[in-house]
Amino acid sequence: MAKRYGQFCPVAMAAEVLCERWVPLVLREVMYGATRFNDIARGVPLMSRGLLTQRLRELEDAGIVKKSGAGYQLTAAGEALRPVIEEMGLWAQHFLKRGLNDADLDDKLLMWSLRRSLRLPPDIGRRLVLRFDFHGLPRSARVARRSWWLLAHPADETELCVKDPGYDTDLVVVADLRAFTEVILGRRTLLGALREGCVRLQGPAALVRALPRWLPLNGEAMQSMGIVR
Repeated sequence: MAKRYGQFCPVAMAAEVLCERWVPLVLREVMYGATRFNDIARGVPLMSRGLLTQRLRELEDAGIVKKSGAGYQLTAAGEALRPVIEEMGLWAQHFLKRGLNDADLDDKLLMWSLRRSLRLPPDIGRRLVLRFDFHGLPRSARVARRSWWLLAHPADETELCVKDPGYDTDLVVVADLRAFTEVILGRRTLLGALREGCVRLQGPAALVRALPRWLPLNGEAMQSMGIVR
């Protein structure tokens, strides 16, 4: 970390490490299971890979993360920062009431977050294929609609696909991207979005009823870091 405040104050010393651009988001990714470089990069899509490499090296030098096999993990000092990062998310949820603008909407980041938050019960016993059809994408996406697939199995890592994997789909979520993001953020209820028609769930009734238990569709995950866990 090149910048120094020139103060012995512990707040200043902590800020020298934690207040560099992107650092809290990089820590968020590692805290919530992104250990490999490419996985961390997917969680911070606007960050250059060169800068990510630099920030990870700086966090290593500060004793906050360490290399572990082919990836990274938190040290004891890094794990101690978890409540700090989570409180930042809580503070934003309670006190920053600005609405979402187009620059905040990112279906790729949203789906990457849902991928790691999806939890199937062990009794499912088979792979499930969930398709998400988003419309109302921002102009920067250069398309009006886009579909994503989650291939999930209770015993395996969930796979995210942007192209049709060729399997039968078990459940489809059709949603306006802004409305669905607001549901995840807890700014709009799932029931309200369903009633308004901006979110639709299509599939067997049992799967439709179970989906809110598998994904944070009631805003519960947003009570911590401002992104699904």
